[in-house]
Amino acid sequence: MGNSRQIFQSLLNLFIESNCPLCQRPTSKEFCHDCYRQLQRCQSSNYAQWEEEFPVFAWGAYGGAIKRAIAALKYENQPQIARPLGHWLGQAWLNSPVSSQSLVVVPVPMHADKRKKRGYDQADLLAQSFCEFTRLPLQKCGLERIRETEAQFSLSGTQREQNLAGAFSLGKGFRRSRPSRSVLLLDDIYTTGATAKAASETLKGQGIPVYGLVAIATPKNSQKTAHK
Repeated sequence: MGNSRQIFQSLLNLFIESNCPLCQRPTSKEFCHDCYRQLQRCQSSNYAQWEEEFPVFAWGAYGGAIKRAIAALKYENQPQIARPLGHWLGQAWLNSPVSSQSLVVVPVPMHADKRKKRGYDQADLLAQSFCEFTRLPLQKCGLERIRETEAQFSLSGTQREQNLAGAFSLGKGFRRSRPSRSVLLLDDIYTTGATAKAASETLKGQGIPVYGLVAIATPKNSQKTAHK
């Protein structure tokens, strides 16, 4: 059934063109040729960085076309962007030395009010696409964000940690059934690590081991700094 849908979609794309979500030029693919090339230039040759507590794996450097794509995904109602980004992350993960099959993927969630306003949670969509490619099991309800927080980008490292204190709780999926595997967290961007740390500590506080985190992008200058 899945192959039939893909074949049908490919045939449909031959006759129906849409606009590239990044530049609005007509294209029959997810991105136009120029934007696709610019996105691929953002891919990193050094995906993994080891932080204090667990490995962080990012597909690319946050900036340029990938920064534009993530912004369009999050703020411009372009949820379809999550599928190629999640697949690229999944492909890179499978080709990396830190990949493991003994993991369950848990997206870092938005607060319910923000998700309702946006209409979707980008981390959920990215995780679905990532798991579609890697075949890792997905638990979308492993974590719950119980407190709405300020935007992180304007805060210092200490303020980010304070902002996220008590922001997460165990989700209904893990309350019903604890995982038999370690958790692989997934988020769109990894910056200072405050979000990852808060999410990880929530799970570890309930006796659930966390292997690490995967993200679409991380700033170049975060290679050796830790603590989004």
